[in-house]
Amino acid sequence: MAEFLSLKEAVRRHINDGDTVAMEGFTHLIPFAAGHEIIRQEKRDLTLIRMTPDLVYDQMLGAGCAKKLIFSWGGNPGVGSLHRLRDAVEKGWPHEIDILEHSHAAMACAYEAGAAGLPLAVLRGYVGSDLPKVNDEIKFIECPFTGERLAAVPSIRPDISVIHAQRADRKGNVLIEGIVGVQKEAVLAAKRSIVTVEEIVDDLDTAVNACVLPAWTVTAIVEVPKGAGPSYSFGYYHRDNAFYKAWDGIARDRETFQDWLKKNVFGQGAER
Repeated sequence: MAEFLSLKEAVRRHINDGDTVAMEGFTHLIPFAAGHEIIRQEKRDLTLIRMTPDLVYDQMLGAGCAKKLIFSWGGNPGVGSLHRLRDAVEKGWPHEIDILEHSHAAMACAYEAGAAGLPLAVLRGYVGSDLPKVNDEIKFIECPFTGERLAAVPSIRPDISVIHAQRADRKGNVLIEGIVGVQKEAVLAAKRSIVTVEEIVDDLDTAVNACVLPAWTVTAIVEVPKGAGPSYSFGYYHRDNAFYKAWDGIARDRETFQDWLKKNVFGQGAER
């Protein structure tokens, strides 16, 4: 049953060094505030999973939180590379990391399989792709009914999934509106979950066919207004496009990046 905690306490209690951590949110509802708290608490040796690693993982990688990244696309949307990710992969700064790349389709299927408690996901994919040459977790199997050659990947079963959503009610039910992505599957696939929300309300005021995570699927709920910024939260605030552009310059240089961390993540008033 969902427990209401502060962000500091939720991260302290539920994210451990060495954990496999999925932080999902596509285009909007990206859990930046939670990522910053993980950095502040100096969590280490994490295996980070995300379909589209963008700025939040660039920041966490540059801060030295991760030993491995499992992903299906990595970049600063509409701008270019993730320079802290590139520095870690190409030059081992702040330390070396392992990477495991999948296609979007494979990761979506792997999350669904994890949510269903299955050991693997099967899909039509990777035909003509070079990814199987560099990812030894991509296997091929024969369909027992048709003989068709299909791709198989391990299901994603994180130790903990972290997402951001618009609202939670006082019973612990969570409403996700707008582009949903794989947040629901990520929470259902994980052993534990932290959901940050814009606000806690008496009534979710849901529409027909809304995406609602029932309280029994969630471990901890944290009220964090603007917890997805600089990404956006549908119905609450817009994307800060200027910051995404500015990040390219901030992340290119190690010293500039470290100064940004000190001021904006570790600085006075940065904690939630």
